[in-house]
Amino acid sequence: MSEQIHILVIEDEPEVLDALVRDLEDFEELFPVEMVATAEEARTVIDDILDTGGRIGLILCDHILPGENGVELLVDLQEKPETKSTRKVLVTGQAGLDDTVKAVNEADLNHFIEKPWTEEHLHKVVVNQLTSYVIENEKSFLPYMQLLDSTRLSEEMHKRGNISDY
Repeated sequence: MSEQIHILVIEDEPEVLDALVRDLEDFEELFPVEMVATAEEARTVIDDILDTGGRIGLILCDHILPGENGVELLVDLQEKPETKSTRKVLVTGQAGLDDTVKAVNEADLNHFIEKPWTEEHLHKVVVNQLTSYVIENEKSFLPYMQLLDSTRLSEEMHKRGNISDY
């Protein structure tokens, strides 16, 4: 496996942040979960991860944050080569239509989760998004087979000729 793939959670409400991180515990062994409360903190953590050879595979971001909002952060990250392939999920109950459209059109938003979410729905979205990230960015899928969508990973391995037909 190459450098570690991280999940970054950006949420300013401590109870919501704790709930998101708790619901992501199953992923932590393969995908370290980082948590921050502001876009500014997110930029610092992203730089630290990238500086140590890691990557950001998935960002779960609230819209309403102190200072810069989540959509503006996601748009900015979409413009940077190091985070362009990062899967971006807006987790919010307050984004209006204009902000959501901007996130989709300018930040290449991959998914929208409305608060409150269910753990089952969050897991489904995270598995789907991380599977897509791994397919697009990794050569070997074997380390991810038990945690992510093994059917999609197997199909992609077969297409690439990484497994035999017997």
